[in-house]
Amino acid sequence: MLKIGDFSRFARVSVKALRYYDELGLLKPVKVDEFTGYRYYAATQLTQLHRIVALKDMGLSLEEIARLLKDDVSIAYILDLLHIKQEEQRRKLEIEAERLKRVEEWLVKVEREGKMPKYEIVIKKIESQKVLSVREILPDYSHISGLFRKMDGYLTKSGGQMIGPPLAIYYDEGFKEKDADVELIFPISKEVSGKGEIKCKELPGYEKMTTTIHKGAYDAVGSAYTALGKWIETNGYQTIGPCREIYYTDPRSRTPMNEYVTEVQLPAAKI
Repeated sequence: MLKIGDFSRFARVSVKALRYYDELGLLKPVKVDEFTGYRYYAATQLTQLHRIVALKDMGLSLEEIARLLKDDVSIAYILDLLHIKQEEQRRKLEIEAERLKRVEEWLVKVEREGKMPKYEIVIKKIESQKVLSVREILPDYSHISGLFRKMDGYLTKSGGQMIGPPLAIYYDEGFKEKDADVELIFPISKEVSGKGEIKCKELPGYEKMTTTIHKGAYDAVGSAYTALGKWIETNGYQTIGPCREIYYTDPRSRTPMNEYVTEVQLPAAKI
């Protein structure tokens, strides 16, 4: 028999881990001295310990390993569990591959431009939310100010309260000099009644929204869209909905336009 220290050294598993495996019933010593409390193991138990280590390295939890090592476990259960772990590890590899690609993109940009990129692309999950909205065909984008006036007036009358920055959805596929299809949206805290063109509804969310932050005047926001579009194409995504803009700087404020902060969003999915 081997003392726990020797068994630990031969197996390259810590004494602390061996004691924990004993507590869980994963690997019990063949003998525990009733006077000293010393644990003793048989050399043949190295086979069982190596199996525990191998399964743990595959990402299985100790609880899952304990179930697998029971004598009555079925082959069907073992196969199901391994298939689940296989899919989990495959997904982890995909995530790490995406991260590696982003690092490589940064390297190319910094090496080419000699400075940090202007736009950072971040993928977010967007939850659905209760909103008050108005959608119109505008003569041009500058007329969105008229939608703000309508929404401000109605929000005051209805007793609603905004709980976040306003946003706009642009339904046209590309830039339009006239007849722009725009929806202005105010996130609200509670249901209010709509009236005519002003609607109270649930704005749908997206599992993956590609986003970037534009700082500066609205007439230069096109560069943010260009950065998003390039990222989507390069990384094997495709847009699956209209673009959104979140106005963190209220356009009705007196803030200088070069300090405006706007988040540009494009819903996307892997091709």
